Amino acid sequence: MDDRTKVVPPPVALPMAPPGPGMARQAELRRRFPTVFYLREHAQKRIPKFGFDATDGGAGRDGGVARNASALDAIELMPRYGIDNGTCDMETELFGKKYSAPIGIAPMGLPGIVWPGAEKYLAKAAKKARIPYTAGTVASSTVEELAELAEDMLWFQLYRMPQRDHADGFDLVRRAQSAGAQALMITMDVPLRTKRPREVRRGLVLPFKMNARTVWDVVTSPAWLMSYFEHGLARFANYKPYVEAPATPQKLASYSNRDHSGGGAFSWEEVKRYRDVWKGPLIAKGIQHPEDALKAVSVGCDGVVVSNHGGRQIEGLPSSVDVLPAIVDAIGSRATIILDSGVRTGLDVTRGLVLGANAAFSGKAYLYGLGAIGGEGADYVIELFKEEIRDTLRQCGRNSVKDARKIQFRHPGRWQF
Repeated sequence: MDDRTKVVPPPVALPMAPPGPGMARQAELRRRFPTVFYLREHAQKRIPKFGFDATDGGAGRDGGVARNASALDAIELMPRYGIDNGTCDMETELFGKKYSAPIGIAPMGLPGIVWPGAEKYLAKAAKKARIPYTAGTVASSTVEELAELAEDMLWFQLYRMPQRDHADGFDLVRRAQSAGAQALMITMDVPLRTKRPREVRRGLVLPFKMNARTVWDVVTSPAWLMSYFEHGLARFANYKPYVEAPATPQKLASYSNRDHSGGGAFSWEEVKRYRDVWKGPLIAKGIQHPEDALKAVSVGCDGVVVSNHGGRQIEGLPSSVDVLPAIVDAIGSRATIILDSGVRTGLDVTRGLVLGANAAFSGKAYLYGLGAIGGEGADYVIELFKEEIRDTLRQCGRNSVKDARKIQFRHPGRWQF
């Protein structure tokens, strides 16, 4: 019998190894929380009411929050078929540095109210996924502490700190630079901290005082309470060097209140001064008018964040996505453009890319993840965003974020200037 007539026994089917605990956990999360909307729903049940309203609410009757969402929902993308090649390249370059996807974690004030230790979880998740994490001025952890966790994924956001002719602000910026922050984001859109009714109703005003309702909220939120025992209460950690020792919570809150309760927004002359101090990409956050975008570029900004502060300042402002095209037309490729406010899904991210943004940042979505499933929530939301970006691009016949602008669209709410 020659080799051609040998009978070869069929291969023996080996039993499949059971999925590891990590795979099983991911499958369970996908079943329970297929989108951010399910995370939000579950987070509301697990965190204190004051924590949920701190992130979920906006100005007035939440009209700006709703407008951001409805404006994004109104944008339609035209699918194309027969050209998908089965892949999707999401690598993105921002300010000369490569990231794994066109997404980032937006700056948030004291997210530890929503989930104790939030900044640390967000920083670690960003490093793992290789996306930008923007540490905020008003934070429970210092920029130095967060730099150790996020490493080269760290960006830093600055509120106006006018004391002693901005000496404190300049010092904080230098600290961020020394810690390794890759970009500085200056918040332009907070001339004062406006009223947020849901926060006021929950007693989230400075100085914050516990009452019976607050205590009840905490003790009936055991998962939040466990994280609190591990990480402690939210503090204004970055401000400690700038108040008289000992840096009590009352002194820190007073310092923050003095800055943000009516001290005025950055002027363009002040932005120029920070341009001289900061040696790296400088970003103006809160831009909605194309003339302001042009001014930002003229004073040395390398990027702008198109944002209405998440609908949390004044609820009558335009949605960010509706003013985005005009800003893209105004500054084109002269600066990096980031969409912020109302971004809830990878579809929303892709809508922003189609209209000309280089990336889209979100804050609430990641906090919903932490509130719903704890420390791994930020990692999970990042993967949800990536999956949804991939699905949207491929449905529209595009296999790279670089080709997103080739997608045809309809945008009924676009502002005409």
